[in-house]
Amino acid sequence: MQFSIYQLSRIGGREKNEDRMGYSYTREAGLFVLADGMGGHPDGEVAAQTALQAFSALFQRQARPRLPDAGGFLSAAVMAAHHEIIRYASSRALLDTPRTTVVAGLVQAGILHWVHCGDSRLYLVRDGQLLTRTRDHSYSEAQGQGNGAGPVNRNVLFTCLGSVARPMFDLGGPVPLRPGDRMLLCSDGLWDSVDDAIIVDALATRPVDEAVPALVDEALGNAGARSDNVTALAMEWETPEPARADSGFTQTALLDDEGFSSTIQGDDVDTWHEELDDQAIERSIAEINEAISRSAARR
Repeated sequence: MQFSIYQLSRIGGREKNEDRMGYSYTREAGLFVLADGMGGHPDGEVAAQTALQAFSALFQRQARPRLPDAGGFLSAAVMAAHHEIIRYASSRALLDTPRTTVVAGLVQAGILHWVHCGDSRLYLVRDGQLLTRTRDHSYSEAQGQGNGAGPVNRNVLFTCLGSVARPMFDLGGPVPLRPGDRMLLCSDGLWDSVDDAIIVDALATRPVDEAVPALVDEALGNAGARSDNVTALAMEWETPEPARADSGFTQTALLDDEGFSSTIQGDDVDTWHEELDDQAIERSIAEINEAISRSAARR
């Protein structure tokens, strides 16, 4: 398994960057994750980082060196991330919970699977054409208004990670990849300011290490001083080793069967030992509701 990858994040016009991204891989599987902490709630960057750590830790534990069930892993990872965010809020008796979107692509045996919750997107481009992209969990997208840059205030979401309501999420795939296929994960700071057609054209005509900076710069320029955080991670599948040393080429065959590598910090599997089943999640929701009630009673 070999791929080229490039990732970039810019703060834009915000006070802090609440987007997070990263990837982890073994000899036979690769996981690519992006999360966008939601403004208007506390600690959005914590929620986004927690989501990445939960995905990566579960991947490290189960990918030996591949996952037995790709869809099952992605579903469990979403709920693990949600649970950990709720537990963080409960432990601090926060009046409101940190929240984040998440999108993740998983490749093993040359097949792409993905999951998303919220409005961070996955684009898959093949032979210059958009093969598929995720559909946002927003009211405007549900009404058919979500293609490319467009209406203001269209990004009101009806689900996310960290809410006291159980998150909704969509699974995608399987899609067998072909050499040269390109996958992009991005936050709404990018796609909200750049048309889908421009995103697809950049992915189709430029190497990923050129396409990503160009798209990020265009999003920042189009949005101006009020730009959101802009974050993108792009992967080109089964590319020959590029001439440029900084192009992010990864050849996982160099790892042994127990090898694991990750750009996601703080993902020590020993810190994520709790079984993350539905009952545990419901207990966490009850805990945060109780903490909110206690805090309100003290006021």
